[in-house]
Amino acid sequence: MNAVSRAYEGYGVPFEGALRAARIAPRLLGDPQARVTAEQFEALSGHAMRELDDEALGWFSRRLPWGSHGLLCRAAVTAPDLGIALKRWCRCHGLLTEDIRLMLTVKAGTASLVIQERRMPAELREFCLVSVLRMVHGFACWLIDSRIPLNDLSFPFPRPAHAASYRAMFPGEARFGAEAAGFSFDANYLALAPVRDEAATRAMLQKALLLTVLQYRRDRLLVDRVRMLLRARMSGRGHAPGLPNAEELAVMLNISGRTLHRQLNEEGASLQQIKDDVRHERALELIQRSNRPLKQIAHLVGFRSEKSFSRAFRLWTGAAPGQFQRQRQRAQG
Repeated sequence: MNAVSRAYEGYGVPFEGALRAARIAPRLLGDPQARVTAEQFEALSGHAMRELDDEALGWFSRRLPWGSHGLLCRAAVTAPDLGIALKRWCRCHGLLTEDIRLMLTVKAGTASLVIQERRMPAELREFCLVSVLRMVHGFACWLIDSRIPLNDLSFPFPRPAHAASYRAMFPGEARFGAEAAGFSFDANYLALAPVRDEAATRAMLQKALLLTVLQYRRDRLLVDRVRMLLRARMSGRGHAPGLPNAEELAVMLNISGRTLHRQLNEEGASLQQIKDDVRHERALELIQRSNRPLKQIAHLVGFRSEKSFSRAFRLWTGAAPGQFQRQRQRAQG
């Protein structure tokens, strides 16, 4: 809110009209503890961008006229996958301003989007870097209709007094004092195809700012991410036998247990079914690639007894685990 006020000061335009449009009391200005709703901030920013004809709100050395981010969205929405869409966004953003540069890289299964700073008013630096990252992340989530959890979120300035508010803006813990602003995420999301078209884009642009102030909820790769976490726990060393429960998984995924169950249900899956699949896979792996006794294998995949393991294995495969073990032994001679 105060950063928007500075943009008005820079253009020499009175700020009161924007506050009235957003129904924000002027007395909240200058109060470090003051908070506004997402809808109020959307109304404030939208009014300011139109009135000042600058979607960057004074961040850059030249205006970004109203409609600039609409061009970015339209350039990216026709891409065959998210990876190409983000590359288009970064390239086209460079045509709008040279003050910052957006870079997308992929290494070892992790995608990273980083902002290279060239010139920017010091008093608007935080507002700019946070907003640009929120715009990119919000659009990416909307484009593929999926929440994109962040593995790392970094900013090159000291931890601000309002750092707790970053949790409401980003699905990941912010790290301050870094070399550059940026975030990283699982590169598998880059392969997801957009689910939006021109009509959806037109509708979204009517309320585009909501993408920058509210986090996306649905995660299209949630089932895969849960399965990966369970596999890692099942095969990892130093862990007690068994799999994490819903609350433990939710903490790992940075969501609530209730949200975990709801989103899995929306994807036609259940945590119990995924756990059974992971136990099944691990049991087959241990039977076919090791000489461990069945009692030990049962313990390693989380069963209290060999009898309960055998019962579950029959449900999974239609045969007893001992039968699989004897077949392997015969094949080995």
